[in-house]
Amino acid sequence: MKVNKIAKAGTLESNDILIMVMPKDEPGVELELESIVMKQFGAQIKKVLLESAKELELDGVKIQAQDKGALDYTIKARLETAVKRAQ
Repeated sequence: MKVNKIAKAGTLESNDILIMVMPKDEPGVELELESIVMKQFGAQIKKVLLESAKELELDGVKIQAQDKGALDYTIKARLETAVKRAQ
């Protein structure tokens, strides 16, 4: 799936995540993550984001995520919504 423009989904409220996707010239997925629970769950959040990106067949995309303690299903939903808005 191709990201054609910058789009975002989510909020900076507690238990949510703000995800922004943007096109990039190089192939692959680039991920930037900020989280209030980075030490405890940073690896899991990255894993969920990268697995979801793979499921969506993303390529040539940069994902910026600001997490405020979101659960896995929220992370997946926010990424999918942002990607659909970027079409």
